[in-house]
Amino acid sequence: MPALAKICGLKTPETIAAAVAGGAGYVGFVFYPKSPRAVTPEEAAALGAAIPEEIAKVGLFVDEDPASVAHIARLANLDMIQFHGQEPPEVIAFLRRMLLKTVVKAIKVATPDDLALARPYDEIVDWLLFDAKADAAGDLPGGNGRPFDWSILRNARFDAPWMLSGGLNPENVAAAIAASGAIAVDVSSGVEDAPGVKNPDKIRAFLAAASS
Repeated sequence: MPALAKICGLKTPETIAAAVAGGAGYVGFVFYPKSPRAVTPEEAAALGAAIPEEIAKVGLFVDEDPASVAHIARLANLDMIQFHGQEPPEVIAFLRRMLLKTVVKAIKVATPDDLALARPYDEIVDWLLFDAKADAAGDLPGGNGRPFDWSILRNARFDAPWMLSGGLNPENVAAAIAASGAIAVDVSSGVEDAPGVKNPDKIRAFLAAASS
């Protein structure tokens, strides 16, 4: 079965068009100011106007104030909220009830023991997302192009469905899906020419590989 695919950190009409034409299920906008992929709510709303309703618009936040998350979600007309920081379960549960939006929680993974970090969120989110754990002081919370051992997810069981992220690119995504059993994948740096600079051809290649 083809994996659903999310292209995260889009900033231009050309890359939005590539994601839409390539069959992305999700398009991600980053609202973390320190990221080279960050956009404003107004920019995200303008870009999102070209996205068909069947493709979900996802906003990525990192330890953002709940009131700010709610404000940005409305301005940008988001369908999904992705929490990529240290947000506690009770805050995520509160925002999910308040916003009535689909919610994703990223879990940072380096070893099989790290999968236990997902348990407090498993029953309160719509999706889990497993990403590589940052191991350098200057690393961003995500989008560092670092893989982990995808096979540790192969026999893991959770109540919520989950996405795979971390070091994925057009060349390895098929192997990552096979190793992990992922039903959905998420890419950012793996389809870039430089941090924050997405390549439409790489986006199309990633989506073709994931769908195969």
